[in-house]
Amino acid sequence: MTKEQIPLKENDVNNERGSMDKVEPVFSTGVGISEATIKEISKAKNEPEWMLDLRLKAYRKYLTMPMLDFGPDLSALNLDKIKYFQRATDHIARKWSDVPDTIKQTFERIGVPKAERQYLAGSSAQYESEAVYSNLKHDLESRGIIFMDTDSALRLHPDLVKEYFGKLISYSDNKFAALNTAVWSGGTFLYVPKGVHADVPIQSYFRINAGRTGQFERTLIIVDEGGSVNYVEGCTAPNYSEDSLHAAVVEVFVKKDAYCRYTTIQNWSTNVYSLETKRASAGENATMEWVDGNLGAKITMKYPSVYLVGRGATGTMLSIAAAGAGMHQDTGAKMIHMAPDTHSQIVSKSICHDGGRADYRGLIKYTKDAHHAHSHVECDTILMDKKSGSDTFPVNDIETSDGTIEHEARVSKVSEEQLYYLESRGLSESAATQLIIMGFLEPFTKQLPMEYAVELNRLIKFQMQGSIG
Repeated sequence: MTKEQIPLKENDVNNERGSMDKVEPVFSTGVGISEATIKEISKAKNEPEWMLDLRLKAYRKYLTMPMLDFGPDLSALNLDKIKYFQRATDHIARKWSDVPDTIKQTFERIGVPKAERQYLAGSSAQYESEAVYSNLKHDLESRGIIFMDTDSALRLHPDLVKEYFGKLISYSDNKFAALNTAVWSGGTFLYVPKGVHADVPIQSYFRINAGRTGQFERTLIIVDEGGSVNYVEGCTAPNYSEDSLHAAVVEVFVKKDAYCRYTTIQNWSTNVYSLETKRASAGENATMEWVDGNLGAKITMKYPSVYLVGRGATGTMLSIAAAGAGMHQDTGAKMIHMAPDTHSQIVSKSICHDGGRADYRGLIKYTKDAHHAHSHVECDTILMDKKSGSDTFPVNDIETSDGTIEHEARVSKVSEEQLYYLESRGLSESAATQLIIMGFLEPFTKQLPMEYAVELNRLIKFQMQGSIG
């Protein structure tokens, strides 16, 4: 998360996210997609032949695949009107002073360099289709950690990228995974060697600036045996009358005895379709944690999953979704238990206001080898008005008889008893309601670094202004 989601004044929320930067791309493939577009993207990046071949196979598969037939209505999304590749600058800066001034102003405004200096081990910034800035502190670099945009990793570490690219998420997985594989650009590549710990957060930031733009970052994270990493990403876009598309693919490999926390805070504007595929594998005694915040977008469809492939592996998902007017958050998680003594937990918190909708869609699966597996799922939603709505769509697919699974779901309004108690102690109705909402979200915010949690609370309060009190 970055400061763009965290305005300093109440009337800054829409101004900050809603302003378009006056940046002309140095290269663009224009509107629409074809095999010629894909060849143009690959040529512009000077990619190896195997990547171009993979892109073209994915595009041909994409053409044959139907639109997603569940969840929110995607019929208004016109994929023929999207700009699939735009290059904002002709180089990736390693020093903040080398970032082009106009782009730098955006990231200065949201606090990227300040955050990097104060509490980040490294940071990168992607503007439209490619990275414009990337830096990793020397002490982590000297210990063998690789942190860069995925385009650079393909050039500098082609064998490592080829070993993992598409191994968890095939281009045939769904229509938008196929589209991403065909036109992917940018994203994060992060490799943590055996036994190396990167406890200080490493951050990436993604910005869509122009209207009718597609952002298709491809993120690969590999945490080798006994290693650990805390990765954070934030995403925003300005408001437009024209729709934009964010269709990321994220693959995370957590090896034996390793640990990874992947935190996402997305504050897209309400003209963005955020349709993502995120998947992790966890080896023996490994831990994979998703911490997922969805505070914007016209439509969000995102269900991060963990494949628990090693004995004793643990997967967790902690998420919040805030849906206001014109927003449909269709989010959740999947935990696939494939080995004995595996554990998973999903905690989902949603707030709906001003006619917004937030649905939970999840899967817990125990294969025949998942003996003594355990899973706990809880989904809680607060509806702020009668216009808003929420549903829960859980699926439990169990092939063993010796595991345990718990599921609970609650949909409620702000408690009248709690409001009365707080108002009787001198708080206004608005202040009391804010306090109750922040308490409802506390399981999520307490997992964030303090400065992130404070700013996230402010963002939620500002986004819901007019719905509270």
